[in-house]
Amino acid sequence: MTTGEENQLFGVKKNGRKHFELIAEPVQQEILEGVFIEGWGYNGSIPGPTLVVNPGDEVNIRVYNNLPESTSVHWHGLDIPEKVDGGISVQPSPPIEPGDYYDYQFTIINAPGAHLYHTHYNSMKQQMMGLVGGLIIKEENDPIDHDYFLLLQEFALKDVEHGSVEKGSFQVDPHSHAFNYFTINGRCFPNIPSLETTKGDTVRIRLASIGHSPHPMHLHGHQFEIENQDGNPLPEAMKMQRNSITLSPGETFDILVKTNNPGNWPLHCHTPHHMANNGTEGHGGMMTSLDYK
Repeated sequence: MTTGEENQLFGVKKNGRKHFELIAEPVQQEILEGVFIEGWGYNGSIPGPTLVVNPGDEVNIRVYNNLPESTSVHWHGLDIPEKVDGGISVQPSPPIEPGDYYDYQFTIINAPGAHLYHTHYNSMKQQMMGLVGGLIIKEENDPIDHDYFLLLQEFALKDVEHGSVEKGSFQVDPHSHAFNYFTINGRCFPNIPSLETTKGDTVRIRLASIGHSPHPMHLHGHQFEIENQDGNPLPEAMKMQRNSITLSPGETFDILVKTNNPGNWPLHCHTPHHMANNGTEGHGGMMTSLDYK
């Protein structure tokens, strides 16, 4: 797996169970050179680290709460017991009080694919502050040459003038719909690394979206095949060739790309304002590239 800044956890196996630790805490995240957002994340980053597990794993995910209010974690799309689902208001899954922790224990019974984890306590505020991450169920002997995970988010920053990019540190306004920065793995173009590969490879790109807006993602110069949707393998009859795919909030898609057309090929959200930084001219926002010779 490859995620932003290699921000991933594989767990530590003890007595037959894989153990992970997440710390929900205030985070200052650099989204562009010299531009920082002040939000909430896990383990010092927005989004949090990508958790990588295998089918059949028994897992224990200990979540510490260093926030000023209660929180929870919902394991989005996983078939798990109700008491560890994290849906606080209608389930027995408990909130995690400030200064406390909770151990989420369950077995991975879903098929290989991309999933999310995110807060489900005071969801509107906490999700828009940045409390989200990816959870990948990966085959142990996966034949794919390169496997990338891209998590899409949007942020409304306080006290920034539209049409300019100012360096500094800015608070996230979780109640606003006036989004001015759009990120992939917590960064805006050109501060997003490209997806590097070589000619003749098969590349899996796992796309996930959390937040408010749909994002039509388009890849230049290639067609791709949809392998999974919401972590579920698609039947062969539905694995059509595409070059664009729209993710609604909470959706994931795993797509497969054959690298048969060398170059540096943009992969970006096709909503124009989402591929700019605070309304400035030129490319920005949700944009990266598939790069190979």
